[in-house]
Amino acid sequence: MTAAGRSGTVLVGMDDAPDAWSALDWAAAEAARGGDALRILHAVGAGGEPTGPGGEADPHVVQAGVALLDDAQARVACARPGLATDVVLARGHPAEALIEAARDAGARLVVVGTRGRGGFTGLLLGSVGLRLAAHTDRPVAVVRGRRTGGDAPHDVVVVGVHDERDADVVRFGLEEAERRGTTARLLHAWTPFPRTGLMASQVSRLDDARRLHERLLDRALGPVAGHPKAPTDTDFVIGSPAGVLVEASTRACLVVVGRRPPRGPLGLRLGTVSHAVLHHASCPVAVVPVAGDEE
Repeated sequence: MTAAGRSGTVLVGMDDAPDAWSALDWAAAEAARGGDALRILHAVGAGGEPTGPGGEADPHVVQAGVALLDDAQARVACARPGLATDVVLARGHPAEALIEAARDAGARLVVVGTRGRGGFTGLLLGSVGLRLAAHTDRPVAVVRGRRTGGDAPHDVVVVGVHDERDADVVRFGLEEAERRGTTARLLHAWTPFPRTGLMASQVSRLDDARRLHERLLDRALGPVAGHPKAPTDTDFVIGSPAGVLVEASTRACLVVVGRRPPRGPLGLRLGTVSHAVLHHASCPVAVVPVAGDEE
């Protein structure tokens, strides 16, 4: 099938690891819900794979890659025969290939698995996955946990809201909830007492801090009015943001977090909360660039 005539493209990275097949199934379901085409990409010629005398990909590796893509496309065609699907065999480093392909296709979402023997799913927070989640200019969904299908009717989409810059994060979560016909749970968590030994004078400022966080949350919820079909719950929780989101993931079909801009020249582009949620969530996680998060 061709990818023409659809509203957008969901791009999924593919290798022969088990989690890659779960990511493929999840991406196909996501594309079907959104009326999108599905593009399946496998990269050869880098990441420790054998190469020929001139540095080109070994013919046997290329042949195996073509066979893998054929199997992946056949799997999707069997499960979702009406879904427009195409395949790409790319050359080079998997993360770089995905980033470039996402830009070329104007993909609305890039999907990968979490673990495997190198390739897309190996080293989620290492040389491949870290660069992909930290440097793409569009949302990245990392498929992990037991609820990979994303079709459970009573599960919620949990959206971690940090501050007013998260309008795109909220919008993405609302769209995902609409596609699934489920509720978007917009969750803001904060820790008022980060250290022990709190002085009495600090306690008196708790109410002021709470009101400040409530105003931050309110300013981030502008996109809600544009998505009346998505039932929305707003939760204001005291606790570690990462811990709260990981706990919430046990009852979610998807957790959506923002990619915060780095603080200082050595700041992590992915952020500590996103790192923790990607490591420990019980369901797929989508990382969405926030406003002002440019290279």
